[in-house]
Amino acid sequence: MSTSKHIDVICLAGACLTLLLTMAFVCGEALGLQAADVEMGYESRLFDTSQVHTIDILMEDWDGFLETCQDKEYAQCSLVIDGETCGSAAIRAKGNNSLSSVSAYGNNRYSFKVEFDHYDSSKTYYGLDKLNLNNLIQDNAMMKDYLVYRMMGDFGVAAPLCSYVYLTVNGEDWGLYLAVEGVEEAFLRRNYGSSYGELYKPDSMNGGGGGRASNDDVKLQYMDDDPDSYSNIFNNAKTDVSQADQERLIASLKQLSQGADLEEILDTDAVLRYFVVHNFVCNFDSYTGSMVHNYYLYEEDGVLSMIPWDYNLAFGSFQEQMSATDLVNFPIDTPVSGGDLESRPMVAWIFQDESYTRLYHQYFSQFLTDFFDSGVLEERIDATAALLAPYVQQDPTKFCTYEEFQTAADTLKEFCSLRAQSVSGQLAGTIP
Repeated sequence: MSTSKHIDVICLAGACLTLLLTMAFVCGEALGLQAADVEMGYESRLFDTSQVHTIDILMEDWDGFLETCQDKEYAQCSLVIDGETCGSAAIRAKGNNSLSSVSAYGNNRYSFKVEFDHYDSSKTYYGLDKLNLNNLIQDNAMMKDYLVYRMMGDFGVAAPLCSYVYLTVNGEDWGLYLAVEGVEEAFLRRNYGSSYGELYKPDSMNGGGGGRASNDDVKLQYMDDDPDSYSNIFNNAKTDVSQADQERLIASLKQLSQGADLEEILDTDAVLRYFVVHNFVCNFDSYTGSMVHNYYLYEEDGVLSMIPWDYNLAFGSFQEQMSATDLVNFPIDTPVSGGDLESRPMVAWIFQDESYTRLYHQYFSQFLTDFFDSGVLEERIDATAALLAPYVQQDPTKFCTYEEFQTAADTLKEFCSLRAQSVSGQLAGTIP
């Protein structure tokens, strides 16, 4: 009898514990629990940066596919990644200006977008749904994108993973590319957990428009409460967006324009970190340049943050009529080129309040400590150049000579060193 009572008590306690754990999982956010980042299998495979990976594209009519690349239509192929057959996938050329630029070089070294889930929504590469293969055009150093994504990630910004791959097509050499994680569902799950928010890629030159929007919406300016005024944002949504999602984003942009209670609508830490790295590398083919594109906007529960994208023209390559001296010394407190600071509210707020400006300067100082005082960036440039050297030499489609690659890598390292000295001088006296 006594044993039976004890068993009943134990069973009751177990049931209660199970119920409490179930409630915690189901109502975690209401209880103050935060969703953890999701570990994805592809992180330690394709995006291991210690090596150059291999991807063999298998396609029966590759020449026919290349002839239609300008149309950016998907074609079926098979991929073999690091010797492992991944089966059927979809591939197309990617880019806008870069597509025509490739033709000007007289070859077919396009950038590509691969969708593992295009034909079967359940299919991925160890959790990865989308992959970009960047052709490294307009970057003789072949590492500008790579360095910025690594710096962003190391400095606490949600940034796409990347690594180098050597492409072959049906077993024949094609060239050295940068593999970049697609900023879509897998990226969102990895960085924000399974209950992620909404993702946009604002752009007035790529499938936007259709409403009353000018390019003021891509500057993230508030205009009115009509979603049609923000068609360059909403028509470029990467997640399914409802009317409630639109209203919430517009409300956040309105509050951003007013500059009140910014912690309610900005992940201030994430945005500050993003602009520290972004403003260091002088990328004007971006939100802070005249084109006002090449960024992702993430919104969750009305809180906004920025996700980096496309830095092959960073480190002063997109000059906008500036000299090398101007670029090296470009001011970190007025970081907009091709427009005025006030027209870019996502960065202007930093300089409209002394406390935020002071924190921005502190983060910039920490950035210099982490990457320059420690020698991390210089060592990374040297190590990357050494890693890539044999692949650049054998690359049959590269846009530059091997000697030009070596010179560009040295020039990039010198630019970073001079830029760090300039920023250090700009910070002098601003931090107590």
